[in-house]
Amino acid sequence: MRIGVLTGGGDVPGLNPAIRAVARRAFDEGWEVYGILEGWGGLRDGLIRPLTREDVSGILHVGGTMLGSSRTNLTKKPGDIEKAMANAAKYGLNAIVAIGGDDTLGVCAHMTRHGLPAVGIPKTMDNDVPGTDCCIGFNTAVTTVAEAIDKLHSTAESHHRVIVVEVMGRYTGWVAVMGGIAGGADYILIPEVPTSIAEVCEHVKQRYASGKRFSIIAVAEAANITEVVSYEEGSGEHKDDFGHVRRDMRGLGSTLATAIEERLKPELNLEARFVVLGHLQRGGSPTVFDRVLGTRLGVHAIELIKEGKFGRMVALQGDTITDIPLEEVAGKQRKVAPDLCALTRMFC
Repeated sequence: MRIGVLTGGGDVPGLNPAIRAVARRAFDEGWEVYGILEGWGGLRDGLIRPLTREDVSGILHVGGTMLGSSRTNLTKKPGDIEKAMANAAKYGLNAIVAIGGDDTLGVCAHMTRHGLPAVGIPKTMDNDVPGTDCCIGFNTAVTTVAEAIDKLHSTAESHHRVIVVEVMGRYTGWVAVMGGIAGGADYILIPEVPTSIAEVCEHVKQRYASGKRFSIIAVAEAANITEVVSYEEGSGEHKDDFGHVRRDMRGLGSTLATAIEERLKPELNLEARFVVLGHLQRGGSPTVFDRVLGTRLGVHAIELIKEGKFGRMVALQGDTITDIPLEEVAGKQRKVAPDLCALTRMFC
């Protein structure tokens, strides 16, 4: 048996533990493992090489992905699927393990329908893949967000300022909610809950009246703010292979901080600043949770291949590692649960 493993989409801490687990469990079966470089694009372009035990040694604590990554949509350009299938045959790959978010997993489902035996592992700091309680990279990202908010509290309080912290979250607010709650943010804005700038300013004013002359506001990059025009109509140059607009180009943190200062400085002499955490949320070593999660999911992926169960995604449900059909995942997002949405207002 010869398998290939790839990582697609944005990098996150925890990918290397998953690659390591896939390879080591496969080696235990006496299988060969090939690394596919640069995601699905590497399968299309033949960027494939054999991996050894030495290659996957010492990477458990290392962030990013040793295989590289790309946002390659094989379904977009005519002929790409055929090229990928031809290279899978050329290198004698009996199965593929694809580690990625909704886009990478969607391509995985598509390739399975074209006859490529494949298994998916959910990875995204956005944590928006359906069917799993947690994706690789999410725990590390929200830990980074919480730590950043912790540090910003002291400077916000010292200078009596409002600080807007913009975090990632293309379609969902998982990072803002969990990181904001853990860090003690005073207001949290997410895509799932419409909010107005007037509401945010009113909350800041109420805090000021109670003697709290500073506020920390966590905002997802795609938060639903009624006065802010959606950035979905962005120009093509700011869209990736899957048609997603680069949310960082929206500048929501800056827009919100400017609006707050314009409204509150004349009345309360409050200044506002913004911080965009950006790719800091993707960087660094994976947390203990992400190391263990990546390991458990990687091992289970090999068990599926061993049993001949393809077209499935491994998943964490409760404390159990299980698996679900890839077709249940492709093209869907897992939104923030209503009870967590309620928590964003409970502690305001």
